[in-house]
Amino acid sequence: MSKIVGIDLGTTNSLVATVDSGIPYVIADGEGRRLTPSVVHWPGREAEPIVGHAA
Repeated sequence: MSKIVGIDLGTTNSLVATVDSGIPYVIADGEGRRLTPSVVHWPGREAEPIVGHAA
């Protein structure tokens, strides 16, 4: 069965939510946080971008 998700790309925070058995809920990240700061940091040309809380 497929799932439908909603993605909120806000100016301050972002989140992903879904509905399970008719009940909506926000999906937590690997550390249990439901909100992720909407920020990306590029430390240099050759470096990988750093996103969210780590940025």
